[in-house]
Amino acid sequence: MYLIVGIGNIGQEYTNTRHNVGFMMLDYYTDFKNIYFSKKKFCGLYAEDIIENEKIIYLKPESYVNLSGEVIKKYVDFYKIPIKNILIIVDDINLEIGKLRLREKGSSGGHNGLKNIFLHLGTEDIKRLRIGVSNNKKYNMKDYVLSKFSDSDMEVLNNKKKNVLEIIEEFPKKNFDKLMNIYNRND
Repeated sequence: MYLIVGIGNIGQEYTNTRHNVGFMMLDYYTDFKNIYFSKKKFCGLYAEDIIENEKIIYLKPESYVNLSGEVIKKYVDFYKIPIKNILIIVDDINLEIGKLRLREKGSSGGHNGLKNIFLHLGTEDIKRLRIGVSNNKKYNMKDYVLSKFSDSDMEVLNNKKKNVLEIIEEFPKKNFDKLMNIYNRND
């Protein structure tokens, strides 16, 4: 069993904000696959699919970004999901807009949502897809990550959707090293 988590904040006011890029990309994937977030459990919206005979749970925690770990932990415990079978899709202010980075482990990079996930799962060895949302240092960081993407930023992100689709699709097939080699190159 696999767990693929998009990180974001629930509510219309957070639609198309930088902190919600995880939700945006997971929504794109599930829309493409005609899978719907029709189930609710443990303060999370989720959908299910089967890829190569493996059950996949797609999760959008209904907590705020900074409390995502509490929700994820409940799914991990209930479904007995191994840590190695989790992929977190998260925004990254340290990457330029639309830049994709895959990591198997490492620090939170200052992301409070990742810090909370690491705290509740007891490890930093969690696979993640970091999606660049840029960083405008003239703004307060909290205000910046909750700000809406510009039209040009959305265009860049829309051009990355096919890549994100491939990453999500390939993750349960155990090709993570291959994906890191492809997407962690400098473009």
